[in-house]
Amino acid sequence: QVQLVESGGGLVQPGGSLRLSCAASGSTFNIWTMGWYRQAPGIQRELVAAITSGGSRDYADSMKGRFTISRDKARNTVYLQMNSLKPEDTGVYYCHASLGGARQYWGQGTQVTVSS
Repeated sequence: QVQLVESGGGLVQPGGSLRLSCAASGSTFNIWTMGWYRQAPGIQRELVAAITSGGSRDYADSMKGRFTISRDKARNTVYLQMNSLKPEDTGVYYCHASLGGARQYWGQGTQVTVSS
């Protein structure tokens, strides 16, 4: 079992920045990949960024160059630095951890609102 707790969401103006954090606890030594997903109203949950235990990163095309995912293994924490935010980045951001197969875990989500 893995528990995930997100923090760092909020309201920001277009062009601004936010950093999300996700702290993992439990069977963290079994985690293969951690990442962030976003769900906007009326839109299916989509991948924002992911990072493997080996440090490989993957980003959705619309986030490349603006968002950066990083991982502190010692603190079992993954971060998402979001720069140049746009109104279309608004949504609930969920932390995700995969231990392989059906062992998928989600955080409770944190709201990000980009608006002037």
